Amino acid sequence: MNRRRVVRRVLKEHRRAVMGLSAALVLNVLAYAFFVYPLSRQVADVAGRDERAARALLTARQDHDLAAGTLTGKDRAATELTTFYTSVLPSDVRSARRLVYLRLHQLAREAGLKYARGTNEISEKGSSTMTRLKTDLDLAGPYSSVRTFIHELETAPEFVVIDNVELTEEDEGNELRVNLELSTYFRTTP
Repeated sequence: MNRRRVVRRVLKEHRRAVMGLSAALVLNVLAYAFFVYPLSRQVADVAGRDERAARALLTARQDHDLAAGTLTGKDRAATELTTFYTSVLPSDVRSARRLVYLRLHQLAREAGLKYARGTNEISEKGSSTMTRLKTDLDLAGPYSSVRTFIHELETAPEFVVIDNVELTEEDEGNELRVNLELSTYFRTTP
């Protein structure tokens, strides 16, 4: 009970100070409720927006780098394709036949194989810009020469595809007969 009396007495004697402190407390609560708290929420929202914007920027940069890489890769592929058409493939049917007759015969002779026969066939595919020159080549010689010839053919700078290889043993000793189906391609001018 003594405490209550002391509190009443203090309130009575210092009524103005207690009222001023109470009013200041109410004003502080109102200022916090109407100004400070909403502003702190806005600051938190700005920080969240900044974080979302930074993530969106990073994603946009990654997409840009990917698109630039795709464009660069496409340009590089187009350049390499042009180089393939102009430098690797025979330019026309004359060049393709020269490759088949001269170069293949030269490789066979250097490998120690005997030329038996060869045939060529040109096959065009509808609207394709590429024409195939198919060659059947019959050669004869020892197995080591056949291996050497195929290795030299595969590592040659000319564009020749080995479609099929058939080996048959000759009756006469150590010789093999090899039948090769080869293809080379050249661009058909429209």
